[in-house]
Amino acid sequence: MTEQRVSVEITHNIAHVKLNRADKLNALDMPMFIAIRQTIKTLRKNRDIRAVILSGNGDDFCSGLDVKSIMKSPMSMIKLLFKVLPWHANLAQVVSTGWQDIPVPVICAIHGRCWGGGLQIALGADFRFATPDSSLSILEGKWGLIPDMGGTIALRDLLAIDQAKKLAMTAEAFTGQQALALNLVTEITATPLDDAQEFALALMQQSPDAIAANKKLYNKSWQGSKGWALFRESYYQIRILMGKNVHQKIHNQTHKAEQHKPFSARKKW
Repeated sequence: MTEQRVSVEITHNIAHVKLNRADKLNALDMPMFIAIRQTIKTLRKNRDIRAVILSGNGDDFCSGLDVKSIMKSPMSMIKLLFKVLPWHANLAQVVSTGWQDIPVPVICAIHGRCWGGGLQIALGADFRFATPDSSLSILEGKWGLIPDMGGTIALRDLLAIDQAKKLAMTAEAFTGQQALALNLVTEITATPLDDAQEFALALMQQSPDAIAANKKLYNKSWQGSKGWALFRESYYQIRILMGKNVHQKIHNQTHKAEQHKPFSARKKW
């Protein structure tokens, strides 16, 4: 059963997703890849959730690829790397890039090891809260490989190219505090899960359609053309204005807390 590799609990409209292979430092084997992909698919369709908090059970977030498990089966490598079309994400990549297809904030809480594929999964989140002593690494170079799980897309947006090359070529480990200086994490905290929860609750005070539209707008426009960015701003704003949640947000802004109205289910973004 792939479900045992990832646990999902939805509480107060927040999906708590935990990598659940603590005895193996949450290393990525085939069942883990499949479970993460299925979790992303399920959450993407859930219009009631308002945020996702991604973390790892045990002492580590994720120590990366379970190399022995994957390499002993040539079929596993084929399944991980196979693509129907060259520009589509394969199984190895979708566990990182897929979080961006969920129209709610995805907040990753990092502690312990966050190496290799684990770091690429974390980079797929919208926000990363890490402990100062957590250990991060683009570890693939240690095995004579390159990072090929979609993390390159996030690195392009977050790092200067020389820093990205340095981290990938040396495979050196660095702390959460150093990751903050590099712009790879959003915040440093001794309690990343608690802070992620607090941040998610704060975001839930905003319109779910505005949150979803902001995520889609920046994801599609950050590296795109000026013209398309301007078009998307106008188009998404019109969609928001035609919905219910903008009016509910205005009501809540202009009335006391006891008079606040709950938001409606978000549109399909």
